[in-house]
Amino acid sequence: MLLIAGLGNPGQQYERHRHNVGFMAADAIARRHSFSSWSKKFNALVAEGRLGGEKVLLIKPQTFMNLSGQAIGEAMRFYKIDLDDLIVFYDELDLAPGKLRIKTGGGSGGHNGIKSIDAHCGKDYRRVRIGIGHPGDKARVNAHVLGDFAKADQPWLEPMLDAVADNIAMLAEGDESGFMNRISLAVKGTGAEPGEKRDSKPAKKQSHIRQARQKGPAAPLPESGPMAAMLKKLLGQKE
Repeated sequence: MLLIAGLGNPGQQYERHRHNVGFMAADAIARRHSFSSWSKKFNALVAEGRLGGEKVLLIKPQTFMNLSGQAIGEAMRFYKIDLDDLIVFYDELDLAPGKLRIKTGGGSGGHNGIKSIDAHCGKDYRRVRIGIGHPGDKARVNAHVLGDFAKADQPWLEPMLDAVADNIAMLAEGDESGFMNRISLAVKGTGAEPGEKRDSKPAKKQSHIRQARQKGPAAPLPESGPMAAMLKKLLGQKE
């Protein structure tokens, strides 16, 4: 049995927060693969279904982010699920918006939900990190994480969640590289790749006069006559 956890905070007021992108991923998977309705168990919302030939339990801890490990640990012990069979989706500040990366084990990166899971369950599970970007100022991190996704995020957010749901069976079967490639292709198809920098100013256009000017060699100056005398006077040349 496989346990897929999406991290977030319970409550309608948190639904569209960047911190709740793990919940969003779990919801997308449940809808796409016709999982059972969400029910309350283990201090969490759980839904059951299958991905290919694998039985899967989706879980959204309702203990608030900082205690996510309590609910996940309880479910793992009840079903006797090994760490190898745990996959966790969550938000990552240190990835550009829309980037997705997978790793097994490692540090929490300061994420309180991951800290809690590490403490209650161990560290050697698969972590699917979904980039939400960094606001650039440490003082603005809380407001950024606990704020709704911006309008500018919508072009990549929904396609990425759809791609996660469409291709989750690849991840369940252990094809992590293939899964990440599918997500990357889906997000690139929405326009500029997330995190790509664009020039803030358009290229300066030439004036109509400059466009009309020929770029060939300058015409030779006259060597004699009234015009030559006037030019020599203007240019300070001696007779």
